[in-house]
Amino acid sequence: LVSLFMSDLMVGLVVMPPAMLNQLYGRWVLRGDLCSLWASFDVMCCSASILNLCVISLDRYLLITSPLRYKLRMTPCRALGLVLASWTLAALASFLPI
Repeated sequence: LVSLFMSDLMVGLVVMPPAMLNQLYGRWVLRGDLCSLWASFDVMCCSASILNLCVISLDRYLLITSPLRYKLRMTPCRALGLVLASWTLAALASFLPI
């Protein structure tokens, strides 16, 4: 849940203010090289948010389908690995195309 909070917070603090300026002025008002960086952060934060929701859904599914084996399957290291994998996949999908 903290990872989902961080991805949504980054959307609100990093992605939305330039998007708001873009909508208000009808054009990109910041430096030109920031446009591709902003677009990458937009894709990364939104992808991380979606992937975090998928990880939370997987966690809840495992807890509901096998509650007795849940503690054996979902260790803190595995949970951290899933969160790191979601952020890594989101970063690769957004910054590699640049």
